[in-house]
Amino acid sequence: MSNDLFQPEHDVFRQSILEFIEKELAANADEWEEAGEVPREAFQKMGSLGYLGMRYPEKYGGGDDVLAEAILHESMGTARSGGIGADIGAHVAIAMPHILHYGTEEQKEKYLIPGIKGDWIGCLAITEPDAGSDVAAIKTRADKDGDNYIVNGSKTFITNGARCDFMVLAAKTDTTKGYGGISMFVVDTTTPGFEVTRKLDKLGWRASSTGELAFTDMVIPGDALLGEINRGFYQIMGMFAWERLTLSLGSVGGSQQAVDKALEYAKQRQAFGQPIANFQVIAHYFADMQTKIAAGRALTYHALKLYVDGGNPIKEVSMAKLFCAQMSCEVINTCLQIYGGYGFMEEYDIARAYRDIRLMPIGGGTDEVMKEIISRMMGLG
Repeated sequence: MSNDLFQPEHDVFRQSILEFIEKELAANADEWEEAGEVPREAFQKMGSLGYLGMRYPEKYGGGDDVLAEAILHESMGTARSGGIGADIGAHVAIAMPHILHYGTEEQKEKYLIPGIKGDWIGCLAITEPDAGSDVAAIKTRADKDGDNYIVNGSKTFITNGARCDFMVLAAKTDTTKGYGGISMFVVDTTTPGFEVTRKLDKLGWRASSTGELAFTDMVIPGDALLGEINRGFYQIMGMFAWERLTLSLGSVGGSQQAVDKALEYAKQRQAFGQPIANFQVIAHYFADMQTKIAAGRALTYHALKLYVDGGNPIKEVSMAKLFCAQMSCEVINTCLQIYGGYGFMEEYDIARAYRDIRLMPIGGGTDEVMKEIISRMMGLG
């Protein structure tokens, strides 16, 4: 850890959250992978311990400590399932921050308090079948109708979407203005006209409840507007820094867990009369991997410090997300190679980790988008 970033109490917290993850999350990973979601009871247990509200103000039940939440996301790499971190992260770090930063006091009290307790689960509904990285291309509309809005459209790849209690929804309120005509809303999923059309089957993150959603003449009140009318695109962009930081932290944590487990295996696995860890080629794999993880952690912690200090480190966060996503794929691929044939079997967690980590260069902004951001901030393009 970085001595000028984390305090001694954060070291204590890191140990306690790791123990909780091992006992309460990792121990149930196989069951939740089969079920395709993290149960509500797990959210509630985390909420009762304060783990869902660490960065949020005390008045809503939070802990006012953004670094503690950062530790949570890095530690989730030990949960034995990327889908567990995805469901929890989508609620804590992706959906609720929009309400914290842009919501009215009434919205904060209505959604943050039960969200921090784990009684309500939220999702962020932006991506559509024809609009992923290109947020401005969304087609879901929210047409003004007196004091209400009538919403029609669809969303896909929505983490927690198949079972959420509320969603932070992006919709076009002015179809003539491109990205300048997007607004955000916070909507109860009990609203008539809301439908989960599919629970999606995925390559990895199988413990994550990922849904395809549809809205048919869904009437929402005017006070569901989150932030300013037609400012949704800018609100979305403003929230990306934290989301991408959490993904970078998760990549670092997951990579370290994979290396630690692979090292245990390599010390036990015998070949040609000795542990395979004794062979120089294997030892050098570990040297390379640990160096890459250290570089990714340092870059991520640097961006995190800039963020915590009140900056908007778009370039640094994009660099951390790009590097850590690629690094984690390389590291976990190498770890699987160390296991040999056993790495291809479901007997070891490395097979699941290999599937799960592949989303990191895609989710929260693809590698290609990160490169575009970085190069443009260098004055290119």
